[in-house]
Amino acid sequence: MAEILGMISSQRGSETDPVTGPAVDPGWIRDFARAHEEAGFDRVLIGYSSASPDGFAIASAVLQATERLGVLIAHRPGFVAPTVLGRKLATLDHLSGGGRVAVHHISGGSDAEQARDGDYSTKPERYSRTAEFMQVLRKALNSSEPFDYAGDFYRVADANSAVHPVHPGGIPLWFGGLSEDAVRVGGEHADVYALFGEPKAQVADRIAAIRAVAERTGNHGLSFSMSTRPVVGVTEDEAWAKAEAYLEQAAHNKAAGAEDNPLRLRHKASDERTAESADRLQRLAHQRDVHDERLWFGITKLMGPQGNSSGHVGTGQQVADSLLEYWHLGVQNFLIRGFDQLGDVQDWGEHLIPHLRAGIVARLSVGCGAGNGVAADSSNPGSAIVGSSAGAGSRASVDSSARTASAGLRS
Repeated sequence: MAEILGMISSQRGSETDPVTGPAVDPGWIRDFARAHEEAGFDRVLIGYSSASPDGFAIASAVLQATERLGVLIAHRPGFVAPTVLGRKLATLDHLSGGGRVAVHHISGGSDAEQARDGDYSTKPERYSRTAEFMQVLRKALNSSEPFDYAGDFYRVADANSAVHPVHPGGIPLWFGGLSEDAVRVGGEHADVYALFGEPKAQVADRIAAIRAVAERTGNHGLSFSMSTRPVVGVTEDEAWAKAEAYLEQAAHNKAAGAEDNPLRLRHKASDERTAESADRLQRLAHQRDVHDERLWFGITKLMGPQGNSSGHVGTGQQVADSLLEYWHLGVQNFLIRGFDQLGDVQDWGEHLIPHLRAGIVARLSVGCGAGNGVAADSSNPGSAIVGSSAGAGSRASVDSSARTASAGLRS
């Protein structure tokens, strides 16, 4: 699996663009989904929170509005039985032609957020529950015979389903989380482990820890995804100017109380921990605004703990090259979402996705699986550089004027 993913919302709105329209805007969903397909995305994430519209219904609308675009439906184990979810997923897989449906498991990093849906389990309990959930779900999706399961959280007897994925193993199980419990569960049970946009050194460290679990438990097919929110311009100076404008608009919206977004966690109590992945981004943001030359944490610092909020800044070629530097660390899937939601998707279809796709194809064409230390120059799909270090085979160096552009953002 090597995919480029976007993210769909049920209404227009981001940190830089106050939410407008109804909570479920069918026209927006249709247009946003088709824009992703036209831009060359493989799949779109449908997020989850205690206040957001139902992800399965949104997924159905996306699949109906497009011809090939896939969906990645986020959910939290504990609210629907895994056998029921298996039938829902398999049914949607058949209705959409097969191979377009995936599911993302979020155990829940915030106690208060879980309580809003009536779940008062502890964080360790939630991860243990997710482990059992994924085991039962995989059996429900793949087993042609009735099965039993007895765990601490789930017990089923003679479970059987008349509907299975169109293609065997055709509904990938994604997973997110970076706590020790998360690494233990995701490393053993996930098909794809989703990571936030951190500097390369931190991503390499996390992948090594997760792979150690995967190897120990026999999960040899595990792959990785990384999320980022690119800011792309025709020139690097233009990109950094756009990032600065986004930061100013987000600050204005935050001060005016206009950044309301149903997918953003509500403000937590002072003694409540948020998800480890969000805390890690905050620590990085308060170290400095820019890591690895162009990974920007300005919005991250401003908005506080929430979903993925760091992003790579530069021209489309520069951003693609920066993302592909994660390939030799083991990242094979890239989830990108913007601040100017529709406009960014349309721009990326012209300026970013072609370069990123070319780099992926180049690596796959020379047998370069993610993490094997081979990198190819995405501006020249036929090239490959063995033993690449960070920046090798990409436009790691830019002229001095570009390096000093928007110095206030990069301090």
